[in-house]
Amino acid sequence: MSNQPRIISPRVILQLLFFIVVIPFLPLLISWRWDWWEAWTYAILSILGFAISRVLAARRHPDLIAERARTMQHENAKPWDRRLAPLLGIGGGLVLLVAGLDTRFDWSPTFSWPVKILSLVVILAGYALGSYALIANRFSSGVVRIQAERGHHVISSGPYRWMRHPGYAGALLTYLATPLFLDSRWAFLPTLFIAVLLIVRTALEDRALQDELDGYRDYVGRVHYRLLPGVW
Repeated sequence: MSNQPRIISPRVILQLLFFIVVIPFLPLLISWRWDWWEAWTYAILSILGFAISRVLAARRHPDLIAERARTMQHENAKPWDRRLAPLLGIGGGLVLLVAGLDTRFDWSPTFSWPVKILSLVVILAGYALGSYALIANRFSSGVVRIQAERGHHVISSGPYRWMRHPGYAGALLTYLATPLFLDSRWAFLPTLFIAVLLIVRTALEDRALQDELDGYRDYVGRVHYRLLPGVW
């Protein structure tokens, strides 16, 4: 009998159902406006984006799903990321909560159709970039840590040829476009909070990798930008 801990436990399943299925529908649940097609579109895209990216990543790196399933159980996760990672999750939920309240109480006027279409394109681009990064990087853990037991090494293929943290860049694109698509100016407040957290996390992770991961400093010399090629 194997002594390996169970990865897909009832607790993990419940957490996945809550964060991957319930949270995307939060704007609809809060507003109670079931004819809100933008919220339906967002929820469906969010669930499909998660499912498709994980299926593709698991086909290429079966151990990656196990790594991410134990996100908060890793003892060598950076102490600062044990605080930042949950805050990012809370921030994402707040964006959708505020958007739902905004629509329920009509706090914000709606955006124009060109803005909605552009924001939808940006959301899709964010999901695509984040998925591409996940599939390319078998060390894309849910927390920042050096994965010595998995043979952690520098990944420089896929989107990592252009920027050092494409997963965060994809998430940032999606977060910034979501208030526009869901017609909520107030949702930009938690979105700004998330953007600051992502930038801080990117800087701290990059510093940790330069200090602790062999070959990463050479990679930094080749790929100069963290989140936005040509800027930072």
